[in-house]
Amino acid sequence: MTDAPPVADYQVKIETLCLGGVDFDIRSLLDRQQYSDPDGVAERAGISSASWPLFGLVWPSARILAGIVQALPLVGRRVLEIGCGLGLASLVMRRRGADITASDLHPLAAAFMAENLRLNRLEAIAFRTGNWADADPDLGAFDLIVGSDVLYERDLPGLLADYIDRHSSPSVEVIIVDPDRGNRAAFNHRMAGLGYRHTETRAAAQLESGEPYKGRILNYRRG
Repeated sequence: MTDAPPVADYQVKIETLCLGGVDFDIRSLLDRQQYSDPDGVAERAGISSASWPLFGLVWPSARILAGIVQALPLVGRRVLEIGCGLGLASLVMRRRGADITASDLHPLAAAFMAENLRLNRLEAIAFRTGNWADADPDLGAFDLIVGSDVLYERDLPGLLADYIDRHSSPSVEVIIVDPDRGNRAAFNHRMAGLGYRHTETRAAAQLESGEPYKGRILNYRRG
């Protein structure tokens, strides 16, 4: 792992991660103490200084999701990664040739995604700024929607379920990796009310790196 030069008013690092059995070079924030919002863009989006760096860190659940999507059938499916952060799952799927769109609320997520695509010599991924409370009619519908660690606040299950439903094809699969944050039951209830069948399994007990992991893989289907 090597430290990369400072970018704007924050510092980054580049490290090689094994994702789904393949090595990727990933640029992320140096640590969770980084913060830079000189024009107040993040603040206007409702992102506090404390939560600002969270998009740019490598989270265990994102690594679990990256492993899952390595084995999913992708041909003929339009794919959306929600709350993508660094977009580890999107990178894995892009390498496999998927038709994928990545989405995140953070104003720097698109730039970090573009740099990680460049580092790994991958073609561009469509990116949308995704506020789950807002309608985005131009985004369209998807056959596969994936996300990791997206149920981190109590008020999110309803917003997220409705957002997913707005952008689901009539026949859709949704996969969420959740590190047992405690908001899963509310999300399951809302998704059931929207007509989605639900199953869940325990995630692998450790990451590819050998680090321990505790969480669940939530799977929802309709059609």
